[in-house]
Amino acid sequence: MDLLQNYQNDGELDQNHNSSPDSSPPRLLSSKSAAPKVDDTMLALTVANQMLSKPIDPVQHVVAFNPTYDQLWAPVLGPAHPYAKDGIAQGMRNHKLGFVEDAAIDSFVFDEQYNTFHKYGYAADPSASAGNNYIGDLDVLEKNNGISVYNIPQHEQKKRKIEKKTEAAEDEDDGMDKEEVENPATDAWLMKNRKSPWAGKKEGLQTELTEEQKKYAEEHARKKEEKAGGEKGELVADKTTFHGKEERDYQGRSWIAPPKDAKASNDHCYIPKRLVHTWSGHTKGVSAIRFFPRHGHLILSAGMDTKVKIWDVFNSGKCMRTYMGHSKAVRDISFCNDGSKFLTASYDKNIKYWDTETGQVISSFSTGKIPYVVKLNPDDDKQNILLAGMSDKKIVQWDMNTGQITQEYDQHLGAVNTITFVDNNRRFVTSSDDKSLRVWEFGIPVVIKYISEPHMHSMPSISLHPNMNWLAAQSLDNQILIYSTRERFQLNKKEEEMVRVNAGFGTGRVVKFSGPSNVTRASALGLSGIRWSKVKWPLVAGMD
Repeated sequence: MDLLQNYQNDGELDQNHNSSPDSSPPRLLSSKSAAPKVDDTMLALTVANQMLSKPIDPVQHVVAFNPTYDQLWAPVLGPAHPYAKDGIAQGMRNHKLGFVEDAAIDSFVFDEQYNTFHKYGYAADPSASAGNNYIGDLDVLEKNNGISVYNIPQHEQKKRKIEKKTEAAEDEDDGMDKEEVENPATDAWLMKNRKSPWAGKKEGLQTELTEEQKKYAEEHARKKEEKAGGEKGELVADKTTFHGKEERDYQGRSWIAPPKDAKASNDHCYIPKRLVHTWSGHTKGVSAIRFFPRHGHLILSAGMDTKVKIWDVFNSGKCMRTYMGHSKAVRDISFCNDGSKFLTASYDKNIKYWDTETGQVISSFSTGKIPYVVKLNPDDDKQNILLAGMSDKKIVQWDMNTGQITQEYDQHLGAVNTITFVDNNRRFVTSSDDKSLRVWEFGIPVVIKYISEPHMHSMPSISLHPNMNWLAAQSLDNQILIYSTRERFQLNKKEEEMVRVNAGFGTGRVVKFSGPSNVTRASALGLSGIRWSKVKWPLVAGMD
């Protein structure tokens, strides 16, 4: 009501603008505090109630509420584990022996106590909160007066100096050469040099090995020899056996001399119709056969049984000589022009040059890789040049007079399968597992013609036409492809021969020209190789 009485309108304010101040009695207001006192009794009771109502199980690794610091680091409550040795439950362990906590220890102090314990058998107790408590051998501790490895007494230091002088004197008495002692590769360094872990040992070197050590050393040496043989080719004693009646006849002619009545009666070859003879003697499969050059009165065979045999063709049909010198299967063979010598390539990584008549090994070659094909230069004045297609994608050329490698042709991307000389022996064609044909100039390791198409397959067998103008290549897509050997080395698509099944190495080496223009294929016979002979009467030889 007082406020209403004091209310005036605007007119009255204008008229009574000089009115007297308010004469009402003063009103007292209570004081305000920015930080009033709060009774925290209920808060403490609430927190305590929460801690009691929401305990944290140490076994569980999941907390469903937001705990406080005090809750996380509160001591574990409850009875001790009845079956645990130390009373600690399994969930409260972080180590198989109990609970491990991190402790801040100086590295020098730790190393001192660690090394002291391993040397003397005692160390300071790390769990002791106060006092000089020790663990370990307390008798030794009392005897050594509690020394550590870092505070050795004076008498111990003098004792060690005397021992060092004695060892030095013993070293001088041994009479070992100073250079040997300083050379880490010698036994003297192992025993006398202070940097060696065996320095100062009293037992010295063992003069005689035990039976177990000898057996281990022999086994290690054998494995080392096998490994070395695998890298450079295994060496086997060369042997030969003659199976004929006599090596020379009454006129003094050698058993490899061709018969005088052996002449070419027909230049044409025909599909084989009648089995004439079967040569049996190899205990395993036959990988290659070759007729004796120009006459064909002998046939050479290479077997998977590591042996090479030569057989009579026209007369008895018996094995005349066996050549033994390889430790693994023989992959390829090749005669020289006159047939007096031949080459063998084996999976034991060796190439050997044999004398056909005597069976002696003239020379041996190896690069540490498997030779897949061997060939001599057909020129009479270059019969000392050997070409070998290797498993490491290279064609290696040797001079057999010096035994040195004179050239390497290394542009193939797979193992080399065939080598065929063309163009009057000035060039040669090679086929490889990389599904390509490459033409090389002899003696120049640069490809002059590269034949490769996406649809091409590997060609494990190639034969040259008698007129030197065509090549017949067996492709593993069941085709026999004809290539020109002239300048362009083109595929003759008109002369493609389709074969039922000739894919795979088992029936791979089967293609051979039979005459001026005809091509034969023996895959239908299940043969793995075929050779024609036109001397005396047309013959076809194959191996299965």
